[in-house]
Amino acid sequence: MRRLRKNSAVRRLLGGTSLSVSNFVYPIFVDENIINKQPIKSMPSQYRYSLKTLVHEVKEIVSLGIPAVILFGIPKVKNDTGSVAYARNGIIQKAVRLLKSNFGNTLAVITDVCLCEYTTHGHCGILKENDVANDETLNALVKIAVSHVEAGADIVAPSSMMDGQVSRIRDGLDKDGFSDVSILAYSAKFASSFYRPFREAVDSKPAFGDRKSYQMSYTNAQESLREVELDITEGADIVMVKPALVYLDVIKVVKGKFSIPLAAYNVSGEYSMIKNASRIGLIDEKEAVLEILTAIKRAGADIIVTYHAKDVAKWLNEGI
Repeated sequence: MRRLRKNSAVRRLLGGTSLSVSNFVYPIFVDENIINKQPIKSMPSQYRYSLKTLVHEVKEIVSLGIPAVILFGIPKVKNDTGSVAYARNGIIQKAVRLLKSNFGNTLAVITDVCLCEYTTHGHCGILKENDVANDETLNALVKIAVSHVEAGADIVAPSSMMDGQVSRIRDGLDKDGFSDVSILAYSAKFASSFYRPFREAVDSKPAFGDRKSYQMSYTNAQESLREVELDITEGADIVMVKPALVYLDVIKVVKGKFSIPLAAYNVSGEYSMIKNASRIGLIDEKEAVLEILTAIKRAGADIIVTYHAKDVAKWLNEGI
């Protein structure tokens, strides 16, 4: 077997799974409260961007060949129902218009469709007696998705894990004349400990309780297949497994069962672990990141949402 590993050229010839810049989606946080970009303490090398600084950041992303971004918003005002999420001049709506006017179809703009960033309580839906009300939340999700697409979003990504969210958003988009807009469904989204840095980034920590009544339990992989199948039936164009690194088994099973584009989200906690471990010399960051992202793709992901995208794009463009 070692004959096939004798030098770098032979190893590259027989390498198997390879990463491509075209596989990546880069997450961006857009903050309505700031003028200059601000670092996110729990996510080294990640920032909140203002509308003023957003275009400059995305110019670099486009220049690196990364084809898509996914936007998350931090509004000036929050309320119990998160209604600012579907305001015509909300932070994401403004950001989408800005990016599409500057980059057109050279950049695919994906928007997160959820309420957690916009509610005072930090939950992903509208509350009724301290519980997230599924059907009332669906009405809001449709309004958010339509408002994003009206602003120019190419793909909407519902992430709140409400039952029926894909079907309702598909119907809402079709009725408003947006039948050509894709839905990337957060289909298998687990109630994970790896989201904590993200919650700091968007100030969305639940004011009480947790999200285990609507996000999936990490002990139940079988349920992920049911969730994915339901979303496909409801009209999802792409499905997602989130997080990625500790759910490679789920990615592999989903890819083996369903012939639909599959995304995996290499989430904030996974990112920050690598950054902090490399900072204190426990691992080599470049080697670890390439190994992890290759594993995510090898498991079956067609699209990888990752905060490492810019670094990896530079490494790939340099020929690693």
